[in-house]
Amino acid sequence: MHALFDPSEPRRVSPGEYPMWDRALALLNRDLAVTLPEQEPLQLLALPSGDADEPENVYVALANGEWHGNYLDPDSPDDPASALAIVADAAQETLTELLWQAWPVCAEHGLGMHPRDTDGQLAWWCAGERLRPGPAHIRAAVGALDTFVAHVAPA
Repeated sequence: MHALFDPSEPRRVSPGEYPMWDRALALLNRDLAVTLPEQEPLQLLALPSGDADEPENVYVALANGEWHGNYLDPDSPDDPASALAIVADAAQETLTELLWQAWPVCAEHGLGMHPRDTDGQLAWWCAGERLRPGPAHIRAAVGALDTFVAHVAPA
């Protein structure tokens, strides 16, 4: 016999419940739309924690409800830059593991990029050419992969 509502089932997080994570996810979904246009936008899903005294666990998930990796820490620093870094890591882990491909990929080098803080702004960083000597570089700010920025960044 199944209950009408199973509280252990994931639920889609409503807009405004986690405003900083919403804003961060909107930026990542811009990059997703540019790099993987066949993918629907990512979403936030919540599951109750195992302990009634603990907050729910929120994950970055594909549109179909699948996710991979750790939940977003509710005790993370309360600033937009930190929220963007945390959500970017979670989005990248979900996409990479569930699609079995690097995301996002540098258009110039074909390598997976990683979020990195550059002068107080989170950007997608590429390690550069591996076979020929080439500098690491910043491809674009997170949320701006539809623009091209290619300045050399420290490794």
